[in-house]
Amino acid sequence: MSGLLLSVKNVTKSFGKINALENLSIDIQKGAVIGLVGSNGAGKTTFLRLLCGLYRPNSGNVVFIKDGIEDDIEKFRKSIGVLPESTGLYHRLTAWENIRYHSRLHGIDDTISWNRTLRFSKALSINEDLMRHTRGFSRGMRQKTALLRALAHGPEILLLDEPTAGLDVTSARLVRKLVLQLKEEGGTVIYSTHNLSEAEKVCDRIIIMHNGQLRFDGTNEDLLSETDTKSLEDAYVKLTNDDARIKDKVEQEGWFAKTWRQIFTRNIEYAFQEDE
Repeated sequence: MSGLLLSVKNVTKSFGKINALENLSIDIQKGAVIGLVGSNGAGKTTFLRLLCGLYRPNSGNVVFIKDGIEDDIEKFRKSIGVLPESTGLYHRLTAWENIRYHSRLHGIDDTISWNRTLRFSKALSINEDLMRHTRGFSRGMRQKTALLRALAHGPEILLLDEPTAGLDVTSARLVRKLVLQLKEEGGTVIYSTHNLSEAEKVCDRIIIMHNGQLRFDGTNEDLLSETDTKSLEDAYVKLTNDDARIKDKVEQEGWFAKTWRQIFTRNIEYAFQEDE
């Protein structure tokens, strides 16, 4: 590792009365592959969205360090590659067209983008599908395409939000293999997951979050030592034994859904009246 790349300084992010993140401070070095571990609602996705400039903190700062100069993260969005929970692909476009469109938004020449895409697509065994429309892609192929899209513009840091969630064993192994390849090449990756064994395989540093709080930041060995446990699972449970907060989110009913429900309900009531 060589030099500081990102610094999170006393960040708090709130949504209404809920503190998604509470006074969080984390430094990210170049060349690190960091496992961001926590249960649903721990604050992992909020943290990633702050790192890429999508969210602004209520207090504290997220700064990007380049050539020894600190500046607001929003000015360095082109240096960040993101694989979100939802791939957000345009189904009428081919895999390559999705990737090329994203790269052009970053001002990257098509030739450079294509060369990077072809190289990494071979590692993910999807190179023969780049000219196919993504509408018929499986979950794994969509995930791989989104990962290629995040890499094609040559980011300095890669943010992965549950990159293997819902993938079959083979696809998940290929994604982890690519992360290890990036690690060997000095890439910087933040790997969000709720799977400790997965984080252990690819990450050289573990960050555990729970209820928006930082519970641990260090190596696997440090985690076992500090918790006096023999497995990462036992260590995690020991650090997060307080109840996870419950997100009581009410989904708003859209116009179409409301209209359809009313028509459907009315038809059922009419059918019952006829039976009577």
